[in-house]
Amino acid sequence: MAKQRILLQLDSDPQPSVFDAVVAVDAGVEHLLARCGVTVESVRDLVHGAMFTRGPDDLRQTAIFIGGSDVAKGEALLAEIRATFFGPLRVSVMLDSNGANTTAAAAVIAAEKHVRLADAAALVLGGTGPVGERVARLLAREGANVRVGSRSSQRAAAVCEKIAAAVSDAQLTPHATDTPAGIGNALEGVTIVISAGGAGVQLLSAAARTASQTIQVAVDLNAVPPVGLEGIDPQDRGTERDTAACYGAIGVGGTKMKIHKAALRRLFTTNDAILDAEEIFEIGRSL
Repeated sequence: MAKQRILLQLDSDPQPSVFDAVVAVDAGVEHLLARCGVTVESVRDLVHGAMFTRGPDDLRQTAIFIGGSDVAKGEALLAEIRATFFGPLRVSVMLDSNGANTTAAAAVIAAEKHVRLADAAALVLGGTGPVGERVARLLAREGANVRVGSRSSQRAAAVCEKIAAAVSDAQLTPHATDTPAGIGNALEGVTIVISAGGAGVQLLSAAARTASQTIQVAVDLNAVPPVGLEGIDPQDRGTERDTAACYGAIGVGGTKMKIHKAALRRLFTTNDAILDAEEIFEIGRSL
């Protein structure tokens, strides 16, 4: 008798995400075990429960999803999960705390439809947040010349150093974007602008965006008014505005959902997949 697909959802938050649970069911998960308040200290017993109950040939029918709103905690949970595995006793794992990986993947895929990423000049506004950092990482991995924008030049520099340590030959430049002059400097010559700032925070005015003569694609990941890129509608999906192809948060959201479901389904094809930003991006590309 075929084993049913079981997903163990580990959330660091006080309540497990209903959103992630619904997406899992829609992706074909047959049994969802959602756990909340998960800490690094509690990982070992939870993972042992997932990997000791089935034989090696059936372990691909069990998988782990790491959610929660705190991406740093999610990364720590993933590291502990990987340390718990040994030999053939392991199950596939997907990290998407705060939706950071699937959102970043969808944003970069949108940009890639219009601009060749290799050697492209790209500005990531809100580049020190969890989504922005992953957008910058994916762009750097594809050979783009990435400008990491932040209100703090020190934080931008720290993210550049972190990405450079993980991506060989990464081209990264920190930019302070808290002043009009700083924004203007960061925009000079860029073809891709992706805004990944917090909800309700405008990071780029329409005047500054339209003044640029080089922007070919603009992606805004904030749907809460005011949007991050003034003048872009949340429902834009490749809409041409001032000669640039524009995407809003809802326009990107459809792709994000497709990637999320496809990545969940990929978990159950093997028992040793680790799906982080790069792996999730490649799954999105294949859709």
